[in-house]
Amino acid sequence: MKLNYRKLGSGSPLFILHGVFGSSDNWQTLGKEFAEYYTVYLIDQRNHGNSPHSSEMSYEAMVSDLQKLMDNEGLNTIDILGHSMGGKTAMNFAVTFPERIEKLIVVDIAPIYYPPHHQQIFEGFHSIDLQRIESRKEADQQMAKKVKEFGVRQFILKNLTRNEENQFAWKINLQAIEQNIETLGSGLTEGQTFDKKTLFIGGSKSDYIQQKDHQTIQNHFPQARIRMVEGAGHWVHAEKPEELKTLVLAFLQQ
Repeated sequence: MKLNYRKLGSGSPLFILHGVFGSSDNWQTLGKEFAEYYTVYLIDQRNHGNSPHSSEMSYEAMVSDLQKLMDNEGLNTIDILGHSMGGKTAMNFAVTFPERIEKLIVVDIAPIYYPPHHQQIFEGFHSIDLQRIESRKEADQQMAKKVKEFGVRQFILKNLTRNEENQFAWKINLQAIEQNIETLGSGLTEGQTFDKKTLFIGGSKSDYIQQKDHQTIQNHFPQARIRMVEGAGHWVHAEKPEELKTLVLAFLQQ
């Protein structure tokens, strides 16, 4: 699969991976700032953004996608940053191809199993009758019956586009994501390790990285540092971009 990506800046390569239901657009602002120091690859993972759709939606497949992208770009090694599902992809890539990663940054996710917990968001997607809506405002009004939080609706509705017939459609492969959501929650298995410099960044108001997960992180990533951003929830890069930028650059530039 040939992933869609945008390439910014110059310097050593930094891959940035978004979370589930997201796209490379989520990291555009920070990506431009990192591009002052690095060649930044803002990547749409499979079934997201403008990347191709496939019924296969596993970390093994997403790791393979990244390997092919690296090979096509002639890159031997990269630094990699991933948020949420993107963090899981980055972790899986690091333990599979440790020789191809210089430094690993994982944002608000741990290498553990997370049970499916996106039911409200799926209900939000399904609440919209794509055949009948005539505007984004109408889509938001329909979704508001299922998803009360305005910010979450705005995040989901970034996936709304118009197809070649000028009808509303979803950019993401909703069916594939929904069918494989259990797989996307999977953690690393015992013995999978990456013994190079690693940074985990969590939001203090998020429950994705808890104190009880720290030992599991160290077991898989012996050189890992864990930093929590005060006042941030799960979308650390959107809620506290300056704090995240400072942590990332200090880690990469050591």
